[in-house]
Amino acid sequence: MTTHDDTTAMREDVYRLLAACYYPPTGAFSEEQCCNSLAALLADAVPEAAGHAAEASLFNDSHTPEELSVEHARLFMGPFHVVAPPYGSIYLDDSRTVMGASTVKVADFYHANGLHLADDFHELPDHVAVELEFMSYLSHRLRHAAASGNRTEAARLAALQREFLTTYLLPWLEPFTRAIVDDGESPFYQAIARCTAAFVKEDVAALATISHG
Repeated sequence: MTTHDDTTAMREDVYRLLAACYYPPTGAFSEEQCCNSLAALLADAVPEAAGHAAEASLFNDSHTPEELSVEHARLFMGPFHVVAPPYGSIYLDDSRTVMGASTVKVADFYHANGLHLADDFHELPDHVAVELEFMSYLSHRLRHAAASGNRTEAARLAALQREFLTTYLLPWLEPFTRAIVDDGESPFYQAIARCTAAFVKEDVAALATISHG
């Protein structure tokens, strides 16, 4: 039987692992079997997302970290054409540039909720991995609030997460995912993108239930 605590712990771990998938791949990433862990965590909660995570695991096992690094750079970094820029401002702002007005709003949202990016952290606040890590951070806080019996704080944190997703991540997650899928040349990242989209869609609905007690 799945308990409320199990669900909040699952959400925290899923967001953390999804975030790891969008950073440049390393040997440690492959050794830690992040995609297998994602598939196991999502098996009961979001079977569609679990299926995509299992696909990603197969592709991860059949590619070296160096091969995945090449695909990661091609999709997300360039140096010439960037297939799927991983920054929200590219999709949300009229200027279609990094570090736009929406980036500042995301950073302000982090600060207002107790999270400050380290001075030596070299990624922008609206990078997809950073936004997913922020959701893991809020999920961690929600889990502790629920465990301590503070239902009011747990509901507030659930509503906060839903606000963040619907305001800052979901509006650009679909075109970002579509760019990766339509590219058609990186099955690992196609599977990860589909997994992310399926999970976030279900999580928004789940958070509505939590935030209303």
